[in-house]
Parts: sequence; structure tokens; C-alpha cells
Amino acid sequence: MPEPRPLDIQAFLNAHPFSAYQWLIFALCFGVVLLDGFDTAAIGYIAPSLLAEWGVERAALGPVLSAALFGLAFGALAAGPLADRLGRKAVLTGSVLVMGLACLASAWAGSLGALTLWRFATGLGLGAAMPNAVTLMSEYCPEPRRALLTNTMFCGFPLGAACGGFLAAWMIPLWGWRSVLLLGGVAPLLLALLLVARLPESLRHMVTRGLPAERIRAVLRRLSPDAATATAFTLGTATSGAAGPGADRPAGIGLVLSPAYRIGSAMLWLAYFMGLVIFYALVNWMPILFRDSGLAPQEAALIAALFPLGGIGAIASGWLMDRLDANLVIAAGFVLTAIAVWAIGQVAGQGLLLVAAVFLGGTLMNTAQSSLPALAAGFYPTEGRATGVAWMLGLGRFGGIAGSFLVAELAQRQLGFSAIFTIIALPGLIAAAALLIKRAAHPAGGRVVPALGH
Repeated sequence: MPEPRPLDIQAFLNAHPFSAYQWLIFALCFGVVLLDGFDTAAIGYIAPSLLAEWGVERAALGPVLSAALFGLAFGALAAGPLADRLGRKAVLTGSVLVMGLACLASAWAGSLGALTLWRFATGLGLGAAMPNAVTLMSEYCPEPRRALLTNTMFCGFPLGAACGGFLAAWMIPLWGWRSVLLLGGVAPLLLALLLVARLPESLRHMVTRGLPAERIRAVLRRLSPDAATATAFTLGTATSGAAGPGADRPAGIGLVLSPAYRIGSAMLWLAYFMGLVIFYALVNWMPILFRDSGLAPQEAALIAALFPLGGIGAIASGWLMDRLDANLVIAAGFVLTAIAVWAIGQVAGQGLLLVAAVFLGGTLMNTAQSSLPALAAGFYPTEGRATGVAWMLGLGRFGGIAGSFLVAELAQRQLGFSAIFTIIALPGLIAAAALLIKRAAHPAGGRVVPALGH
């Protein structure tokens, strides 16, 4: 009697409805990204209170605002290779635990130096959490809906950042700025318990690492009972548009930097870097810039919170990416972002026009930026996916650092409101150009599906 054929993991996911267990994985990863967005943006919303309570100059906030971003960068760069070796779940759970403990400690900081140190530690956890949540979620998605589901999950980041603004506007007058950081510490600790109890390891990672068939089958049976008799597993034969069929690929960072992926990797890094220049320049400094333009502090925080809230547009982008060339979809988003950010600078003090411009700019910017992890997850095969996504996110974080210092420098040079927003808009055009170069170098990798067949 012939041996049964190995079960193709991706074909199995494609052939079955999206199960309740997959929705649980989605919810847990969404929670990770939501808290990542909340904790990342929290410092920008409490910045005006820090200026008032500690009596420091705006320039002195630069290190505090960027400390978490340095941690984010180093956390992501280290976590990707670790996750490709040790597994997505262990690294993701540990990073959420670090995030919560460090944010909790930062609530008790008594000086800018201490707050800077704890924000860096918080960033290490944040940076390690994001890429592993994206990678794990993408590896449980059916191909026809991968970008849509991954982008929807990633909407948790801008939604969390927006919630930070709304909660800060309510909590700070009642309990002070430390209450925002206390909430940002307790919530991840509770989520870490759920991750330990309910989150599975990536099926693709288990197959790639040769883990016991019983462990893989146990997870698959929670997706569908059809896997009950499977004794061997494969990742299929689909190939990446970057590497080509039958390519003998290295793993981890060796794959990300290999000749077949080098140009695409560099352009993904550049696009994500430029997008975060815009995001953190505005999220960290908009409350202060709006206050300086004449708005009350609470009104400035509420209007600024509309910018990250616009990330819900990534759902529509994911739908388009599953059907069209993903590089062109995201590039168009960045071009429109540049126009919208420029427009914010033209409507200072104009009430509803300013509100509309901020929300539109946030929708376009976060839609483009939130779509890049799905693009990266589809560009790299399993053996280098966590590293590829993490390095894009990690190196891109330096764009956030640059954005934070950029506005501080522009303000120090006494540039006007309109001029500052014009300069912040330019990175959107650079990001769009990077994605067009990636598309030219890898014309067969324009959709997010092919590489995930590995």
C-alpha cells in the first residue's frame, strides 16, 4: 500500500474556510499590534505635559521622543533572526512581556534621563513584537486573502496610536501623564498571559524546523478535522518572483541580503524608513505644533489623534493588493500622502479644514505604511520571512528617529508651520520612488502571494 502524500500546508489553508481558531490568532496578533501602537505614540501625547511639569525646553525632549525608536530598531533587528531560529511564539511572547514591564517602569521615572532609559527598554519589546505578529499572522492566512487579513491586523497599530491620543486627552487632566504609561504597561502584561495560553507556533516554522508531526497535526486539527490523519507535511512548490524556481536559497539574513533579494530588500527598507519619517515627525510633534499655532492643548491632542486613526484605510489597500500589483498600490498611496501632508500646512487655524486635512493625510499615510509589512511578508520565503519583515521594520525605525529630530531642527531654525509640513511631505515621494525601483527589479513579485508558497 503506497504511503499517503504529505499534506501541503498552504494548500490546506487555501482549501478550508477561515476557522474560529484562525480568528483567535488574528485577534491575539491584532492585540499585540494595537498595544504596540499605543505604547509607541504615548510619549508624543504626554510631551506637552512633560514640558509644563518639568519645565524643560522642547529641544530637550528629542532624546525622550526618539529613545523608544532606537529600542524599536535594535529590538526588530535582533528579533527577526531569533524568530527564524527559535520560533515566532516564544519571541513574540517575550517581547510583549518586556514591553509591558518597561512601560510600567517608565511611569515612575523622575527625570528625563530615567524616562529616556525606560523608553529605550520599552522600544526593545515593541520592536521585537511587531514583525513577529505580522509574520505569524501572514503564515496562517489563505493566499487569496493574505494581504487583506494582514493589513487588517496591522490596522491595530494606527488604531492603538489614535486611542492613545483620545485616552491621553481624557486621562491626563484627571490623573496626570503617568496614568497613560501605567495603562500602557499593565495591558501588555495581561496580553502576554493570553499569548502563552492560546497562541500557537507558526505552522510553516514548525515544518521548516522539522518539529514532530504530532505537534503540527494538533494545530491543524484545530483549523479543520480533515488533518486528523496527516503524518507528513510540506510547504508546497510555489516559488518567489524574486528567487525563481528551484533556487538554492540561504536562510535568515543571508537570504535577505542575497543577490536575488538585495535590491528589493534595500527598497523596502528605504520606503519604510521614509514613511516613518513622516509618521513620527507628525505623531510626536503635531500636538506641540498645533498648540504653538494657537490651539488649546486638549484640542491639539484630539486633532492630532485623528492622524493615526486614519490607518483603517489599510483594509481597502489590502483588498487591492490581493488583486493588483501591490508595489503600485502602495506607491500611489505614498504620492497621495505627500500631497495631503503638504495640505495640512496650508490650513493652520482653519477649523474643520484642518481636521479634514489631518484625517485625510493620516488615512493615506497609514494606509501606505501599514501595507508594507504585508508586501515584505509576501516577498520573502519561509526561511527568511521573519528576518526580512523584522529588518525592514527595524531599519525603518531609524526613519522615525530622523523624523523626531527633523522637526526639532526645523523648529529651532524657526521655520513656519507651512514650511515644516512641506518638508515633511517630501519623504512620501522618495518612498514611492523606492517601490517603483523594487517593482522594476522584481517584476514577477508584484503581488503578495507567490513567496509564501515556500
